Amino acid sequence: MQLIGKVLKKNRTAIVLVPEISLTPQMVERFISRFGEEKIALLHSKLSIGERYDEWKRIEKKEAKIVIGARSAIFAPMKDLGIIIIDEEHDSSYKSDMTPKYNAKEIALYLAKQSNIPLVLGSATPSISSYYEIQQTDGLITLSKRANNSKLPNVEIVDMKKELAIGNRSMLSIRLDEMIQKNIEDKKQTILFLNRRGYSTFVMCRDCGYTATCNKCNITLTYHMKENKLKCHYCGYERQNLTKCPECNGSNIRYFGAGTQKLESEINKRFPQASTIRMDIDTVSRKNSYQDILNKFKDENIDILIGTQMVVKGHHFPNVTLVRSYCSRQQYVYVRF
Repeated sequence: MQLIGKVLKKNRTAIVLVPEISLTPQMVERFISRFGEEKIALLHSKLSIGERYDEWKRIEKKEAKIVIGARSAIFAPMKDLGIIIIDEEHDSSYKSDMTPKYNAKEIALYLAKQSNIPLVLGSATPSISSYYEIQQTDGLITLSKRANNSKLPNVEIVDMKKELAIGNRSMLSIRLDEMIQKNIEDKKQTILFLNRRGYSTFVMCRDCGYTATCNKCNITLTYHMKENKLKCHYCGYERQNLTKCPECNGSNIRYFGAGTQKLESEINKRFPQASTIRMDIDTVSRKNSYQDILNKFKDENIDILIGTQMVVKGHHFPNVTLVRSYCSRQQYVYVRF
């Protein structure tokens, strides 16, 4: 913001990219409070065609001095561009796999060179390529301290294999169960991150070993309990859930793996007194649903937020004191603030 402030004083403009659309509203709030609403334009794919047209025209007419958005915002028709800032530059979402395929970071670098302006890549965990390239120059700037000299949170790793050895077959370790219970009693909030949506990651017949796979992608289909359907998370293929095995006609169908729906179900059973909300692709299909869920979690002081990577993208919730992150096949990381 300080860099952008200096750019605006020179009567130039700025582009700020964030990896997730869900981050944009929170980013916009901060910028509006500092620079004023009339100077901010918002560009991302969740806007309607009319809204996108209006924002585009505001930018063309130089009414907006700062553009904030996801990767497509790099194409904004900015005049007198003074700086480009890419937050969480390591994030893979800056690459578009759809036609036309492009990498927003490469386009930003080209624009910066053409206009002879600075390009700022921000990240706590920079990509290897960016880190290597910046080491060849004198452009590396390191923040050695947290804002307001805050202390780093305590990180605790729990091996779920050991939990299984003592008879705990739950998705929650004994330690996490205790910490969530304490958070609920203390009126504090918890975020549970699991980077898999749906209920079970694959469905298999225990008699013959048949596994339901996508007809197009040949990968295992994910079971979604609410719709009682099997879905492919790559191409969108759907089919009704299995009641009998198509290979052996057996009915010994079992569900393996876990997604956010299963985690939500287990949390509701274990902590019936706690309020929960889930945030993944299945719950944010409606317009503005990202912001609605985040606002509800913050304003209504909901106890537990469950979600995929959307919930761990730089949000600021003062009352959150516990975060659980699925780390590898058998380990979980808990962060206590």
